[in-house]
Amino acid sequence: MSPILYYGVPSGCSFGAIVALEWSGQPYRLARVNMPDDMQTDAFAAINPVRETPALATARGDVLAESIAILNHIGALPGALEAGLAFAQGTREFDQLNRMLAFLNTTFFNSFASLWWLLEHESDDDTRCVLTEYGRARAVRAHQELERMLGDKPWLLGQRRTLADAYFIGIARWTKYHSVVDRRDYPNLQRLFDQLEADPAVSFAHAIEQQRPATSTGRFEGEIGIAESLAARRGA
Repeated sequence: MSPILYYGVPSGCSFGAIVALEWSGQPYRLARVNMPDDMQTDAFAAINPVRETPALATARGDVLAESIAILNHIGALPGALEAGLAFAQGTREFDQLNRMLAFLNTTFFNSFASLWWLLEHESDDDTRCVLTEYGRARAVRAHQELERMLGDKPWLLGQRRTLADAYFIGIARWTKYHSVVDRRDYPNLQRLFDQLEADPAVSFAHAIEQQRPATSTGRFEGEIGIAESLAARRGA
């Protein structure tokens, strides 16, 4: 059975896993998870009891949760090493990739946490002011650090795109929801963002999220419903 990626909309961080699967050249399917409603269902809890996206039902029947675990699984698929998306464990390049993925997950991703909370919850003016300033400081610092780490390299790790670039683009687009950071203040990140936005796999992921006609440059085998995916896995 082909892997099934359970991706969250709107604008989930699972966007990066869609891009990575497209780049990998391996067959896969997608299951759409409307956040937060679908995550509260018993069907999705049977996939990921933590009730978060993304989740990946692998070809061998396991279910993985958490973006870094999923991306590293994709990186180990046949062809991903040859494509330069990931590297053999134990190499310096593998360590550098893991370090970058960890930074994107713990610092870059989390810099938006308080800002998302404000968008999703009602709060009084004092709370809103405090959390906005807290989020602004964290987001600015994260962008400054990532700008420095990227420098003039074409991709986050150097001359070739990797899983880190796929994960970056799914998070970097969140600035459109918040007015605390202007990416144009970080020209290296803006350059990388624009380069990725022009990538066919990124265009495909946007179209999938927005339910527009989508042209895969990978081996996308179509969408499947959550309940249908459970039945397919039981029958595999």
